[in-house]
Amino acid sequence: MASYILGLDAGNTVIKAILFDQSGRELAFAARDGRSSMPKPGHVERDLDELWRNAVSVIGQCIAEAGIDAGEIVAIGCAGHGNGLYALDRAGAPLIGIQSLDTRAVDIVAEWAEQNVGDRTYAHCLQRPWAAQTPTLLAWLKRFSPALFASIGTVFLCKDFVVNRLTGARSSDTSDMSGCGLLQMQDRRYEPDLLAAYGLGDCMDLLPPVLESADIAGHVSAEVAALTGLRAGTPVVAGLFDVVASAVGSGVTRTGAASVIAGTWSINQVITDKPIRDPSIFMLSTFDRQRYLAIESSATSAANLEWIVREFLEHGGEAGKSPFELCSELVASVDPNSDIPIYHPFLYGSQQNGHARAGFYGIAGWHSRAHLLRALFEGVAFEHKRHVETLHKAGADFDQVVLSGGGSRSSIWPQIFADVLGVPVTV
Repeated sequence: MASYILGLDAGNTVIKAILFDQSGRELAFAARDGRSSMPKPGHVERDLDELWRNAVSVIGQCIAEAGIDAGEIVAIGCAGHGNGLYALDRAGAPLIGIQSLDTRAVDIVAEWAEQNVGDRTYAHCLQRPWAAQTPTLLAWLKRFSPALFASIGTVFLCKDFVVNRLTGARSSDTSDMSGCGLLQMQDRRYEPDLLAAYGLGDCMDLLPPVLESADIAGHVSAEVAALTGLRAGTPVVAGLFDVVASAVGSGVTRTGAASVIAGTWSINQVITDKPIRDPSIFMLSTFDRQRYLAIESSATSAANLEWIVREFLEHGGEAGKSPFELCSELVASVDPNSDIPIYHPFLYGSQQNGHARAGFYGIAGWHSRAHLLRALFEGVAFEHKRHVETLHKAGADFDQVVLSGGGSRSSIWPQIFADVLGVPVTV
């Protein structure tokens, strides 16, 4: 009997399903856009019920497209964006979904910086607090939304929520929990002193058990089987933080290999064989106890293009051509040596300053939308370069890059990345 593996990827904007055979050959793919709400400035949230409906939809589409017997799917794995806060109430119902673009907690981060909280957290997790980090958001809810905080029964990351809906399991994995600053780096476990540093010493019971990424978290429930066509009892593994999954999927698994992801976030990461202790960068655990990721990141990458397309181009593109394809063609039409404006890609702040804002500078009357798009493409690439230079200075060296994420599908952006980074770029 044939056997297949189903993968799910739940990002900040899109959830995808992909079906593979045992040789790794892709058989089917489905994707569905989700919506974010911004109820207040700096607040970026999503409807968790909609996220689950979209997951059910793409699973069904993928199975139908492949034309297989869903009973032949032998395992399911999930990846998802890191940080943010996906909370269930004490009855296990969806409570709130805060995305990693959120900046509501910038003032808490500033307050903690004055109190040297970052020195205390860094000693345990090799990370310092920032606005959309899971424990920072939990601390914000505790202070400013005490009724909602009191209702929280479980703190999840994005993919953990999807795994929970599939199986009913309450779990996370080492990559996600280390990626959000909640795990003691060396021992890969929760640490009471780390939680206390965030002012969350009373929150240990809210955190789910931490598994290794390939451990089985649970099995598809009968209810979900009826919804999706999956076979009840199909094993679902704990899954991965999507930046780790992207590195593995790109073949970036050896020490010194570099993965750059031009997605909603600017992710820039290098595999190391031991933690690098440099406060200028973050470290996280990976798929292997002998491998770590040195990472520099911010919400400054393709989210900028997604915003431009959503607000200005989505309904005004050319027939038969995606707006993203049109953008790449417009960018390619501009001489890179011409007078191009400057773009600062800080629509959602920066990791150093949550109050930073985006803007075009040096616009003249002769500039067209093609020039502005070229400026955006270059501005995003230069912000990646700033992160990459920080990694180099910390000792995370590499001489070539594998580029992935939505930006890698552009016909022109990978070349801009190669020119700006000054190293060979493989897509």
